[in-house]
Amino acid sequence: MLQRSFSAIRQRLDRVGILLSALCAVHCVVTIVLVSAMGLGGSFLLSPEIHRIGLVIATLVAAIAIGWGALRHRVALPFVIAMTGLTFMGGALAAPHGYKEAVLTIIGVALVSLGHILNVRHIHSAACKERCGD
Repeated sequence: MLQRSFSAIRQRLDRVGILLSALCAVHCVVTIVLVSAMGLGGSFLLSPEIHRIGLVIATLVAAIAIGWGALRHRVALPFVIAMTGLTFMGGALAAPHGYKEAVLTIIGVALVSLGHILNVRHIHSAACKERCGD
């Protein structure tokens, strides 16, 4: 019973991670369009604090959901992919604002999202049901 509750929490966190990754990618694309085409919102949308806070939130959600899944299920692929994505996102913080930062961030959030998707898929797989009981 308790194990099912933990599994449900982990699945929700993975879904939150996927949603946050999508929102981050949309933010990057919209920011580039608005700032480049119209010159609007540059001071707010390009603020380094938004990116730092986003990276901290992504790291926490990934650490809990994907890290927890890796420890429980002993499946490394979601963890490795998500950590690679977080590395790209961290690298984006060092890049100057603009398309280079956006490309690094979008690659990063795509990989983090893929890690969450693989984590959710594993929980629903026959191998997990057989081996883990989730």
